[in-house]
Amino acid sequence: MEYMSQEGFDKINDELNELIKDKLPKAIQAIQEARDKGDLSENFEYHAAKREHGHILWRIHFLQKILANARVMPASQMETDTVQLLTKVELLNVANNKTMTYTIVSPHEANTRERKISIKSPIAKALLNKKKGDVVEVHVPIGTIKLRIENISR
Repeated sequence: MEYMSQEGFDKINDELNELIKDKLPKAIQAIQEARDKGDLSENFEYHAAKREHGHILWRIHFLQKILANARVMPASQMETDTVQLLTKVELLNVANNKTMTYTIVSPHEANTRERKISIKSPIAKALLNKKKGDVVEVHVPIGTIKLRIENISR
């Protein structure tokens, strides 16, 4: 079982529906059209269409598995006393005085552009169950950084 936000669940569900209703029928049609062109042993279009079809089927299965094991965690049930899944954390890098804000999310929702980091990332692991004002040391690929928790919110 894996907890995630309603937004993350909906996003995965939307992708799954698009694959099933739009991309899969197009892939099947592409295979049919390539098959109609004759000799399959040297038909690049046929082999490319089959590969695409296989990729789509794999992705559908993968997303169905995620959704089957997902449990939506209502944001209203989240406490903001400590850093948990789905909390937004404002951090101060002690070394350079730069602030950053991240939301701790499930691995399937992680997106650095949206400032969402996986609960399995080194930073999130170090922050879990910590409180406002705590300073944590995080071991990252470039070394160790010290972060102070400035604020925790939903």
